[in-house]
Amino acid sequence: MRIGDFEVVEPVPELEDAIAIAMLRPWVDVGNAGTLTLKILERQMTASELGRLARPGKYLDFTRERPVMKWVDGMRSLEIPTSVVNYARDPATGRDFLFLHLREPHMYGEDFCDTVVELVKLFNVVEYCRIGGMYDQVPHTRPLKITGSLPDKHLDRLTGFLAPRRSTYQGPTSIVNLIGEGLEEAGIESSSLMVHLPHYVQLDEDYMATARLLEALCAMYNLPTFLANKTRGERQYEQIERALAGNDEVRGQIARMEQSYDEEMPQTPEETPDEVALPENMETFLRDTLRGLEDEESRGKE
Repeated sequence: MRIGDFEVVEPVPELEDAIAIAMLRPWVDVGNAGTLTLKILERQMTASELGRLARPGKYLDFTRERPVMKWVDGMRSLEIPTSVVNYARDPATGRDFLFLHLREPHMYGEDFCDTVVELVKLFNVVEYCRIGGMYDQVPHTRPLKITGSLPDKHLDRLTGFLAPRRSTYQGPTSIVNLIGEGLEEAGIESSSLMVHLPHYVQLDEDYMATARLLEALCAMYNLPTFLANKTRGERQYEQIERALAGNDEVRGQIARMEQSYDEEMPQTPEETPDEVALPENMETFLRDTLRGLEDEESRGKE
């Protein structure tokens, strides 16, 4: 069955008052924070595929985002980049969820946004939340900061999670922001959660950022708190600590970021002090050292 440009499974499931949680690659999915968060939620709820783009080449340039050749059960298989939507019912609350793994379109962006809005409307979604991660000048020694926009009903539940500063960003952005305008016209609530990751250590999979997003989502939707497990993230950030051992210059820079963080969190945007950046050579040192520690840990497991 076709809904817009999505090929949807049959029989088509009936969802009631569903919550849609979406992530967008690659624009705001650093550390794979959004991807990992959805995968953990899907595994917990035993999600199934609802549908995917019937012709992803309408929206994606496959010379910019290449298909991948894989061997599956002794057969060659071509994996084509696309946008996929899964669905599940949370066994604890009985609430229906949609999980949208969206890829930023390279062309026909307005049509892409329209087809996502059409899908969301037909499956009786009452709230749409986009999650993701971005690099920022924040220290790894503090709880990762989350910014975003939320309906009033969620604000009390997220006390202590959201930074008080509202975004004043002006500049390039994603065409997928048009989805929010389409949802508003349809009377569907929309929200966003963006976790800020330390810019000087760039992990392929940042599990501390993932746990932070899950903490917020669990608070918003009464999901089991054990989903926000920090164990793997703590191990990763302990490696960062080891990489910093004895480097007083880098420690000094991070101490300044800590001060900025501590002053910012309880303050208004006008009172927020300027952030500081690590010199490029220090960022390189940290990343190279951390990769070396990760390689050493991997060899120890073999």
